[in-house]
Amino acid sequence: MITSRDPVGDWTWGIDPPADAGAVPPSRAAEIAFQVREILARYELAVPTGKVDFQVRATSDGRDTPVDAEGIAWEEAPLAPGTALSRIAARADELQEWFMVFLGLQCPGIWVESGVKHRAEKLFSIYVYVLSGGSVVVTLSTYSDAWLTLDTREREQTDIHAANAPRLAAALADISALMGGPPDPGDQNRHAAPTETGFEDQRDEGTAFVDSWGTFEILARNGRMYPAASSAEDEYEVFTEHPVRYLAVRRGERVLGYLWVSVAGDAVGYEPRTAAGDEAFEAGARWVALLGAAHREGLTAIAAFERLLGLPPEEERGTFAGRTPEEAPSLDALQDLSGRY
Repeated sequence: MITSRDPVGDWTWGIDPPADAGAVPPSRAAEIAFQVREILARYELAVPTGKVDFQVRATSDGRDTPVDAEGIAWEEAPLAPGTALSRIAARADELQEWFMVFLGLQCPGIWVESGVKHRAEKLFSIYVYVLSGGSVVVTLSTYSDAWLTLDTREREQTDIHAANAPRLAAALADISALMGGPPDPGDQNRHAAPTETGFEDQRDEGTAFVDSWGTFEILARNGRMYPAASSAEDEYEVFTEHPVRYLAVRRGERVLGYLWVSVAGDAVGYEPRTAAGDEAFEAGARWVALLGAAHREGLTAIAAFERLLGLPPEEERGTFAGRTPEEAPSLDALQDLSGRY
């Protein structure tokens, strides 16, 4: 399964500067991120494209941020002259005084099941912190359970683990060689327990939570799409124990999610395909808004679903892959599909 917000695990490396080290330019953060990402790319754990946040703080409390850029495209040669990241890094290097640089890079990557490669838009994130004194901290976070012996719904996945865990272990070893020492694995979390080489075998130790993905991720995904001010009285039911009919929502060749309706009751909604990344949630918020408007008009869930099926195509919210709904035995089964592939 792919998580949208909380990592399945993370690893951190720290480097203290030599006593005779000179001044460190803010662009050092971008250079380190590039090196770490290149290691991930060796194992297809990072593939082309990605998004970068780059911030320079002039004071320890972070109130003064002379450079603050979000969502910069990670281009084919991101540090080459003329790229968006190189221009921002160069502007940061011109600062007379600064306290800390933060760089966050979202990495699409590949995980493998039954010999088939699947792409997730946020398989890993790289976070680099550089202090003006030269200290460096690098954190690598993963949002996939492909490295675990049990997935985050407590199902054994020996073959998936065998196809993916060695790639992660190799990447961690290479990053450790780059950084000059092993990582500090993050603490055991609701999903898994990281180690220096990957994750503990949960078949021996058991899991911290029963169905951690279903318990926490579904609520987190809904929280990204439904307005904070909405209440149960303003919306349709978003859970059902009945089978559901659904249609995939696409943008180009990429499935963003699934619009669904219960075969009985008054439940209807949208399940984002987590592996599609932010686009899935941006489209989902538009579908949720349309459902909210239908609810305020007094339409039943089935009527609202049928209305949305008849809307003209729109790029921002995606288009339907076909016109005949498929049926899933339960909403849980559809959520499982939307969270895995």
